Amino acid sequence: MNEAVIKNTEMKNTSPAPQGFATRAIHKGYDPMSHQGALVPPLYMTSTFAFPDAKSGGDRFAGETEGYIYTRLGNPTQALLEDRLATLEGGEAALAMSSGIGAITSTLWSLVEPGDEIIADKTIYGCTFSYLQHGLKKFGIKVTHVDMSDPKNVADAISDNTRVVYFETPSNPNNGLVDIAAVSKIAHANDALVVVDNTYCTPYLQRPIEFGADFVVHSATKYLGGHGDLIAGAVIGKKEHIDHVRYFGLKDMTGAVISPMDAFLIMRGLKTLELRMDRHCASALEVAKQIEAHPAVDKVYYPGLESFPQHALAKKQMDNFGGMISFELHGGVDAGIQFIDSLKLAICAVSLGDAETLVQHPASMTHSPYEPEEREKFGISEGLIRLSVGLETLSDIQEDIAFGLDTVAANVAVSEQVKTNQTVGANSVEVNPASLAAS
Repeated sequence: MNEAVIKNTEMKNTSPAPQGFATRAIHKGYDPMSHQGALVPPLYMTSTFAFPDAKSGGDRFAGETEGYIYTRLGNPTQALLEDRLATLEGGEAALAMSSGIGAITSTLWSLVEPGDEIIADKTIYGCTFSYLQHGLKKFGIKVTHVDMSDPKNVADAISDNTRVVYFETPSNPNNGLVDIAAVSKIAHANDALVVVDNTYCTPYLQRPIEFGADFVVHSATKYLGGHGDLIAGAVIGKKEHIDHVRYFGLKDMTGAVISPMDAFLIMRGLKTLELRMDRHCASALEVAKQIEAHPAVDKVYYPGLESFPQHALAKKQMDNFGGMISFELHGGVDAGIQFIDSLKLAICAVSLGDAETLVQHPASMTHSPYEPEEREKFGISEGLIRLSVGLETLSDIQEDIAFGLDTVAANVAVSEQVKTNQTVGANSVEVNPASLAAS
């Protein structure tokens, strides 16, 4: 460490310690005394903003003075949310949008041109996959999928035309992990930018910018909102980058504008994010252990299990292991459907991160945009089940899961017995009573 770095470190250590995650999520950027003493930040339900005079309006459009113009470009409620998201993820700026896909598409439209390449992990959310494979390719963007569980695959695939390296970690739906630091180092060495979908973790569990990522995207519909009552997304990064996404990707390309009400609701969700994530994680680990121990289960994918192949990487870059579990049952698709349909507490629904425990079948639901051969190629089995562990009493969740697994095991046992009986019947020799009498 050189002398300058040492001096900078010493200076940093003398500054006040940063406030904790929950404190920033609740208080960052807002003073009640500046808003008539209102404890909760006001909701600005307006589409446009008045200018003091014509010159002021022109100055704002020219970017010469600060101020709001039109809610498509920004709104005070939205701005406060963005301030909090940026500080929680460790970025300079954030942009809240109307959906997770809105955030992803607005970001990527801002970063690529015809002839450029995006390298993406082999396993990503179905609609993101569809946008890359069935959308961007039509506009002359090359999309290459590689297995990013090994960073060497990224190094082998990257080219002079690569502009973006995109991945989720953990990945939806099978919880595969990507070494953020290793892949970011490879991308930056080749002048490519790194975009990470951090929806599964939230900034409470993982902050990709700390490991070298340039952009972090979220479906704020999920854990950030946390109550299943809104659709929203966000992107966080350097201010220069986020400004470009706001004034090109959002304003001119997608129009994925978040409503002030949804921004307000996400801020409500952020206030309890730390508490909720602690509960999601604690319950999910116990449920994952329960599922792993059941004889009806073939494979379990949960980063918190010591049997998980990337458990060491999870401990390196995640502060806890999340609320999402994926698993496969003996009996494949049919067993998975039986399991889902036998549950009484868990609800069969897509989305995740809600107070309710949700279960779904990716191949026929969230990842149906993949063709069957694409799912097979990219590691999404037809029998995979995705479970979003909710906030209910843990023993109630476990009882429901146990009933579902026991139902599958019983049905499998009956099916095997039927097969055995059929085999025995086919192999038996029919005896003619008359022949016995003759002997």
